[in-house]
Amino acid sequence: MQWFLLRRLWQSLVVIVGITVIVFLMVHLSGDPVRLMVPADATQADIDLLRAQLGYNDPLYVQYVRFAGGLVHGDFGTSLRFQAPALPLLLERLPATAQLAAAALALSLAIAIPAGVLAAVYKDTPLDLLAMLAALIGQSIPGFWLGLMLILFFAVQLGWLPTSGRDGLDTLILPAVTLAMFYTGRMARLVRSSMLDVLYEDYVRTARAKGLPEWLVIARHALKNASLPVVTIIGLEFGALLSGAVITETVFSWPGVGLLAVNAVLARDFPLVQAIVVFMAIVFVLVNLLVDLLYLKLDPRIRYAPG
Repeated sequence: MQWFLLRRLWQSLVVIVGITVIVFLMVHLSGDPVRLMVPADATQADIDLLRAQLGYNDPLYVQYVRFAGGLVHGDFGTSLRFQAPALPLLLERLPATAQLAAAALALSLAIAIPAGVLAAVYKDTPLDLLAMLAALIGQSIPGFWLGLMLILFFAVQLGWLPTSGRDGLDTLILPAVTLAMFYTGRMARLVRSSMLDVLYEDYVRTARAKGLPEWLVIARHALKNASLPVVTIIGLEFGALLSGAVITETVFSWPGVGLLAVNAVLARDFPLVQAIVVFMAIVFVLVNLLVDLLYLKLDPRIRYAPG
């Protein structure tokens, strides 16, 4: 177990370092932020002076070393747009994104797991076909289009829900449904596939032979043993929900990290973009490490050994 943790921590560190390098290079290829910061009548001398003050005249490797050194000390740089430390700006928006991601994931699980289980139990029946058709439709609908349609119908036509913003649970419903739709379809298909792999195993037949109720056989013996791939996708999806809610937050003007990232990219705010991407990468890596540790709880047969 200790060898596994050390190996995974080392792998996670390598991944994070690689992400910092890629993000740093990609962001610096997007354009010159200094020209966005100066007034329209600024002279070339003013532009050169500001670029020198911000350190953009230094070679890229010098800028990266400075950036990486700041990360080690928890300094993600200063936002060019807000003129404030980037990390506090990110952390200020993080609760909104976490709330949206948690609501979308809870909604996705509440629908996908029962749908996948029923589709597997009633394989090749109209119920199975209907559930998989709904899952396919959910994966096929673009998130931005679905969000706009929900706004037009439930907010504009019916007037039941707000169109945007974050002010109470009613403002959470439409963005959570929009964000959950794609992940619900994918998870339902995975649950169905995993359940079909275990429903005809010997231990499930033995449980039925003992006279256990069918719901108990499904819940305790089949679903539990089919949960490993489901837990994996839950971990991946939660990380993706935290870092990938950009479109949904933009459509609904949800004041989270995704909307902050869009504004930072449009403003070419290098430090803020770097802070957002690196922070979300760290969260994603930690979530996946937690998923690996959960395997031991779900399946005691799993043992991690050196090598």
